Amino acid sequence: MKKTVPLCLAVVLIFLSSCAREKYVVKIPAPSKTTVLHLPRKERPIESYEVNGERYYPLSEAEGFVQFGKASWYGKPFHGRPTSSGRIFDMHKKSAAHKILPLDTVVKVINLSNQKHTIVPVIDRGPFVKGRVIDLSYAAAQDIELVGPGVVDVKVIALGKELARDYSEGRTDLLVELKEFKTGEFTVQVGAFQNKENASRMGDRLRPLYDYINVLTHLDEKGNTWHRVHVSRSKTLEEAMEIEERLEKIGFTDAFILRI
Repeated sequence: MKKTVPLCLAVVLIFLSSCAREKYVVKIPAPSKTTVLHLPRKERPIESYEVNGERYYPLSEAEGFVQFGKASWYGKPFHGRPTSSGRIFDMHKKSAAHKILPLDTVVKVINLSNQKHTIVPVIDRGPFVKGRVIDLSYAAAQDIELVGPGVVDVKVIALGKELARDYSEGRTDLLVELKEFKTGEFTVQVGAFQNKENASRMGDRLRPLYDYINVLTHLDEKGNTWHRVHVSRSKTLEEAMEIEERLEKIGFTDAFILRI
């Protein structure tokens, strides 16, 4: 009887040792591509900002956002500097700068001349050059053959919020699945104001040109009230693109398409 106790004790110790080695082996299933991301990450309040005498009003959300325009890229002069999101800019990692999309929004950028695309998070503000809608890091620019020409026509589609900081290393399973944007109902946003009178004045400027002008009041998740000026209701993306192009030609260079 005395000899069996040490033997039993040894068996128990071996079993516990085995459990100790295996308790850290945990299989975590990959997130579904169709999951809509509602992240608990604490974010800074979205505030307007001014650059070169012009005030910009970032969106509180990016769902349904589609934009056409010119893309450029940036690298060495900004490499190693902090961005608007607080991250340090690394030209060798894929990222982007946009004037009004919420920071950490993931976008798909398509080069319209060759249909090549890249998927990147928006981590900074810019570009503050007339006619340009997005700046890509050197690494992202290589994906769509932007480095050589320097500026190309692109389509920007918001996919959702970033799920993990390492998705750009090939973790495309951590992104919201791309929606179909060709059909539906679209409008073009030309401005967003916290002062309703400013929004109404912009709407009045456009009423002689368009039958449908809507000043939509929106309360964002931070409790801020915004008055957004929408022009037209289009049944196809192509029709909305034509309206956006006409608006840009008469001075509304920050106009963009929203699916409604």
